[in-house]
Amino acid sequence: MFFKLLLIFILVPLIELYFLLEISQFIGVFTTVMVIVFTGAAGVSIAKRQGYQVVNNIRSTLNAGKMPTDDLISALLILIGGVTLLTPGFLTDITGFLLILPGSRDLIGALVKKYFLKYVKENKVEVHYGNQFNQHRNNRNEKDNYKDDFIDVEAEEVEDDDSK
Repeated sequence: MFFKLLLIFILVPLIELYFLLEISQFIGVFTTVMVIVFTGAAGVSIAKRQGYQVVNNIRSTLNAGKMPTDDLISALLILIGGVTLLTPGFLTDITGFLLILPGSRDLIGALVKKYFLKYVKENKVEVHYGNQFNQHRNNRNEKDNYKDDFIDVEAEEVEDDDSK
């Protein structure tokens, strides 16, 4: 995994630099810089608008008592798309726009969801939600030495009697 990331962090900037130099020979340096600035500004604006829309969808889904899985994936893709749009270059701009525009984001989100479900089915990832986490903790063997990372409390509201 380390070498894949290292390869990405070395190859992507080199490819971007190559494309920037080649394109600037055809349309000029100033025009190339202006295109990069414009796509970055437009992309961030679109990402912000789409991000607000997805956050509102997440709120409504949660208020309906459902898990907003598709919207959470969309939010992650918008975040990644926004970051790639801030990175100067044509390939990262294309990638960023694909991740923030709703049509292509839905297609990519379906692939991400399919990939994640594959890992869940192969038991490479554990998913806990709601009370299942507490049941899982209670079913563990005593030999497992896990630290408690939360406090479960119950509260009751008591009214003061100020008539004294």
